[in-house]
Amino acid sequence: MLESIAQMENPSIARAASLVEAAKGNWVQVGLAPNPTTGYEGQQLGSGGRAEQQGVYVEQELVRGGKLRINREIAAQEIGRANQELTAQLQRVTTDVRILFYQALIAQQQERLTNQLAANAAQNLTASENLLKQKEVGKLDVLQARLEVRNVQILVVNARNRRAAAWQSLTTVVGRPHWQMQNLVGNLDAVPQHTWQQALHTLLGSSPEIAIAMTNIERARWQAERARIEKTPNITVRGMVNVIDNGINGDPDGTVAIGLPLPLWNRNQGALVQAQHQAAAAERALEQLELSLQNRLAPVFERYSNALNQVKEYRENILPAAQESLDLSRLLYQAGEAGFLNLLTAQRTYAQTNLAYLDALRDLRTAAAEIEGLLLSNSLQAGGQ
Repeated sequence: MLESIAQMENPSIARAASLVEAAKGNWVQVGLAPNPTTGYEGQQLGSGGRAEQQGVYVEQELVRGGKLRINREIAAQEIGRANQELTAQLQRVTTDVRILFYQALIAQQQERLTNQLAANAAQNLTASENLLKQKEVGKLDVLQARLEVRNVQILVVNARNRRAAAWQSLTTVVGRPHWQMQNLVGNLDAVPQHTWQQALHTLLGSSPEIAIAMTNIERARWQAERARIEKTPNITVRGMVNVIDNGINGDPDGTVAIGLPLPLWNRNQGALVQAQHQAAAAERALEQLELSLQNRLAPVFERYSNALNQVKEYRENILPAAQESLDLSRLLYQAGEAGFLNLLTAQRTYAQTNLAYLDALRDLRTAAAEIEGLLLSNSLQAGGQ
């Protein structure tokens, strides 16, 4: 649901869609023939009326060589590029929503965990105070328990602030920055599985950035063709009717003129060389982009692989051991068979491992979303120039 709302409300998508419509308007415009020109022309007006000629004329430039058609071929590639930019922006927004959703969800879990740790610390303080009354522990244990309560309260406040910031980031990308914070529901147990070859193949085969580069190549080729035919001159045709002709016999007459530029020195040769090399540069840009995407994927996949390994290790070994250690230490302390320092160590280990697990899970979800999102993210920054 959040992704659908973001696609409607995120202004960057509306901006990209407007650029598509602008490109379509340009396609219409560049294929239109020049308008005719009409006007008045008077000759020999100072002759005292003896040889005056006054008339109206119409002039039209005739575009040759298929220039207008090629203009529209170039503009069509610009439409294609704008559409791919829109597709890329949609993917950026989707990736951002997924990343920020899981960050907010994990921040919510961290807040719950720190609240639980605060409750446990309060229980430990109560237990130590009762044991002190029974003279089974010393005052030092109570002081340590009180210090632990204060330390955990810092974690609680930090987790609350982290959740508020994550919520604000999420709602900003969704396009509803004034939404009140609410509980999120999501599945953190499912672990996304990716391999390097599969991720790279999908990236190179589906990336809108690749499609944009290919559109740039086609556009550059049409521009080279446009530069080639530019040397074909346009013809200007002009016709005039003298409504008033005080010359011979005084009868109305007319004139016709046809103009054709002679491509003697300027045959657009410089622009042709420029366009040909720009087409070659566009082809090299595609090769560069493919290498760049692979280069950008490498550190993301490394983060994904590391986080995947950490999450697996925490789930299968570290978290169960930390829970067992905490439970046993609490029972021994309440029975007076272990010191508070042992309980405190077990409790801190439990807190640190659970918080580290959530950090690893956040890193895993972030990296997986970047891989699945074809490395397209930062929707509110991209394309904003």
